[in-house]
Amino acid sequence: MDERRRLDYLGAMGVDVWVPRHVAAGPVERSDETALVEPALPLPGQAAPSSVPPYPQPGHPTPPVRAAAPQIVPNPVAPEPVASGSVEPDPSDGPSSPDPTKLDWDALATAVSGCRACGLRETRTNTVFGVGSRTADLLIIGEAPGADEDRAGEPFVGRAGQLLNRMLAAIGLAREQVYIANVLKCRPPGNRDPRPEEVKQCEAYLMRQIELLGPRAILCVGRVAAQHVLQTDAPLGSLRGRWLEFRAASIPLRVTYHPAYLLRSPDQKAKAWEDLVEVARRLREGVGTVIGKGNDKDQAD
Repeated sequence: MDERRRLDYLGAMGVDVWVPRHVAAGPVERSDETALVEPALPLPGQAAPSSVPPYPQPGHPTPPVRAAAPQIVPNPVAPEPVASGSVEPDPSDGPSSPDPTKLDWDALATAVSGCRACGLRETRTNTVFGVGSRTADLLIIGEAPGADEDRAGEPFVGRAGQLLNRMLAAIGLAREQVYIANVLKCRPPGNRDPRPEEVKQCEAYLMRQIELLGPRAILCVGRVAAQHVLQTDAPLGSLRGRWLEFRAASIPLRVTYHPAYLLRSPDQKAKAWEDLVEVARRLREGVGTVIGKGNDKDQAD
């Protein structure tokens, strides 16, 4: 086999070889796929060339260069976007966004139902927003939901709630004519007293309810509700029996016993009746002069 035929044979097999000058005098018919890129190793019995002739050379066509095969890179998987608002808020941040002070009734109720601002979110069954007429003249505030309220998602539905309904009926008011809310919107485990940090998280919700309602009078039932709403540590005995005012809004506020306490101490119902009569009178006659908060001497006289 002469040199030319050997080269053609190797080229047809796809073997790249170095072409000596004396053989490459004429053009070698090669396809692009078998074009020379670099010299191959010598065949057995042949000496390795001392040098590789540079390209291009006079009288020789420039050999085409085989393009490198494209590297296949898997398509990168883009990370899934983090859903807005999916990060649980820090309990120290207060009520969840949006700002409760800018919400209407329905948006506020929605915000309360999804609130995760404190640890009570882990133990509640339902949030307890409030119930009643959103145009009511009288707002009743309790301390926190109990077991019955936690199951129903509505304040004052157990035995204490039934007694409250009878107390309201005694002064000519139906449950549907007043608005009832709690300081806390979630039940504390074991019906324990609300903790200060829990009250702090819920305060903006209650303050917005009061602002939206704009009641003519507020009735706080129980020591815990009265102390938190009035921001005092005074005992209930010194708070009830007189008119106070709700903070800067100067809404007339009365304190009385919690219905649950009256179920345990029925001998105190007469005092609670006195408080209810005063509330009914104030609603009939209008706001008038508020006694309390700087007027204690007048009340004592």
